[in-house]
Amino acid sequence: MAKKAAAKGGKKATTREILVVGTKVKDVVKAAGLQSSGELIEAVSARVHELLTGAVQRASGNGRKTVRAYDL
Repeated sequence: MAKKAAAKGGKKATTREILVVGTKVKDVVKAAGLQSSGELIEAVSARVHELLTGAVQRASGNGRKTVRAYDL
C-alpha cells in the first residue's frame, strides 16, 4: 500500500492507527446499496485523524486541556 501511495502522489506514506471500525463503515455503504473499495477504511480513518488534529489545535489555542464536541 505504501508503494502505491508513493508512486501515485509522490508523497511519503505515514503509518497511522486505524480509528474506525471497518465493518461498521462497510455496513453503512452497503445499506446505501453500494460497494466499498479496499482503501475506504484507511481514507475514512485519515479524515478522522484530520478532524481530531484540528480539534486538538483549537482546544489548545483556547487554553483548554479538554477537547470538546464543538471543537470539531
